[in-house]
Amino acid sequence: MGKKRNAFYAQSGGVTSVINASACGVIETARQNRDRIGKLYAGYNGIVGALREELIDTSKESAATIAALRHTPSGAFGSCRYKLKDLQSNKAEYERLIEVFKAHDIGYFFYNGGGDSQDTAHKVSQMGEQMAYPVTCIGIPKTVDNDLPFTDCCPGFGSVAKYVAVSTLEAGRDVASMCDSSTKVFILEVMGRHAGWIAAASALAGRQAEESPHIILFPEIAFNQQKFLSRVKREVKRNGYCVVVASEGAQYKDGRFIADAGRKDAFGHTQLGGVAPTLAGMVTSELGYKNHWAVADYLQRAARHIASATDVEQAYAVGKAAVEFALAGNNAVMPIIVRKKSKRYRWSIGSVPLSKVANVEAKMPRNYITRDGFGVTEAGLEYLAPLIEGEDYPPYKNGVPQYAQLKKVLVEKRIKKRFKV
Repeated sequence: MGKKRNAFYAQSGGVTSVINASACGVIETARQNRDRIGKLYAGYNGIVGALREELIDTSKESAATIAALRHTPSGAFGSCRYKLKDLQSNKAEYERLIEVFKAHDIGYFFYNGGGDSQDTAHKVSQMGEQMAYPVTCIGIPKTVDNDLPFTDCCPGFGSVAKYVAVSTLEAGRDVASMCDSSTKVFILEVMGRHAGWIAAASALAGRQAEESPHIILFPEIAFNQQKFLSRVKREVKRNGYCVVVASEGAQYKDGRFIADAGRKDAFGHTQLGGVAPTLAGMVTSELGYKNHWAVADYLQRAARHIASATDVEQAYAVGKAAVEFALAGNNAVMPIIVRKKSKRYRWSIGSVPLSKVANVEAKMPRNYITRDGFGVTEAGLEYLAPLIEGEDYPPYKNGVPQYAQLKKVLVEKRIKKRFKV
């Protein structure tokens, strides 16, 4: 084994418009430390790439291509929804990872994802110790839901928040202009399984009572159909129209989701989708208002053309910090955003042990939600507002953004035994 050890980077879970900015931070910082880090490999389709020994050699990509990752949305190397089994009951997958790491002299593991991913990174660090093959594991925060604990915000959230705020502003004006003779109610469904951060961001569209959104539905507040319909009726009477923004995870008091698709995803989470048409059905049948609904879905998390400059900068910073932490001898930690106490929004990079982050969800504080449960307080708006600040447009050609195109050259496999995923 040489003096320099190689590194492995993987993207996990639902992607964002700035996850590649974190990848850019990791790769560029690793290249600046070639005297201490050998090659940096990326998992082809996330952690699955490591299990299959499908490793992308990032050294085959030009400096210009890597730099372009900063303004490129989605997962450039491929992501996956694949949760490794419990370490105590089934070690096979973790043993396979260590086997692949050994075969390619990988001593650093950078895992870019949410709570489940931080749990995986933590377990891999433990497994490396058990197998006498030390691996420095650093988690890199990423989630549009903004539900990781300890960090002030999660890279990926600020840009989704900006997209939703702008979309709510624009759609609200559309409905307002037609409400006299046409649509009275517009419903926008946004992501957010157990935390209403994204829905809350729509409140940045307008601060005045008559401005949209008029109703926000949070997972943290139990849904009451009668109260909801009464509020819709009140807003239509007052404004002539009503704009509703609903988290996909909005649920009844007994914990049932308004839109439970009846399926589970790869992580065992209830598959959601359809809260907007469900609410629209209530409005139609009970109030008789003409309405329209929309589901932001992948559009909100892929919208790099309207990304928050603050979010892009923070995403790059946590990727850069991950490498710096590893080289400084830190292990099983995650870089976090620390908000400084100042009038003008300022932040720095801190860290937290992965053991504290794994599988913990940070929901909206109750004091960020208005007493009636349908809006965001001034304290909530003060928290949210800086996260969508600044523009960081990608380069355009022929009217469309120009995003990075990677070669994705795979390294030669060294293990005869294949692993089925």
